[in-house]
Amino acid sequence: MPFDGGDLVASATQFSEALQDSRKATLRRASIPRPESLDASQIADLRKSLNLSQAVFAGFLGVRPASVMSWEYGRRRPSGSALRLLQIATRHPEVLLEVA
Repeated sequence: MPFDGGDLVASATQFSEALQDSRKATLRRASIPRPESLDASQIADLRKSLNLSQAVFAGFLGVRPASVMSWEYGRRRPSGSALRLLQIATRHPEVLLEVA
């Protein structure tokens, strides 16, 4: 089998990228996107798609049931870690249910 220098360069490049990826992420090198805002109907639809009551959904999220109720009625909007967790649950609902 003949020597292919292209494979060697590709391997070296992949190795170099892997080394760079193993460095600690810092705010100087990482860009952390803000979680997408969810409206009241999106939150209610997520909860209903999981077939959970407001109280049980609140338990999974680690918030008070009154918070879920306020979000679903549009009186308040989730923020911070609750919003991030809702974003994850919207994309991967099975993750939320794995905690049970």
